[in-house]
Amino acid sequence: MGILWTIIFGLVVGFIAKFLMPGDNEPKGFVMTALLGIVGSFVGTFLGQAVGLYNPGEAGGWIAAIVGAMIVLWIYSRVVKKKAA
Repeated sequence: MGILWTIIFGLVVGFIAKFLMPGDNEPKGFVMTALLGIVGSFVGTFLGQAVGLYNPGEAGGWIAAIVGAMIVLWIYSRVVKKKAA
């Protein structure tokens, strides 16, 4: 059940991160935004556990997930930019 909540949480976080980081190289579709948000949620949880904010097995909070999604969106925009150039 924890994975399911992380996925749902990631969907919401993906849209928030996209709203906070608009740009030309951002994903245009619902599915891609949702997938990047889910990955960002996992990244935020992992980073929070790595720096000691969360215990192993504990999910990250809203802030960590949004920051993780913003990191993933930033990386995505750099990869797409380099491929298009």
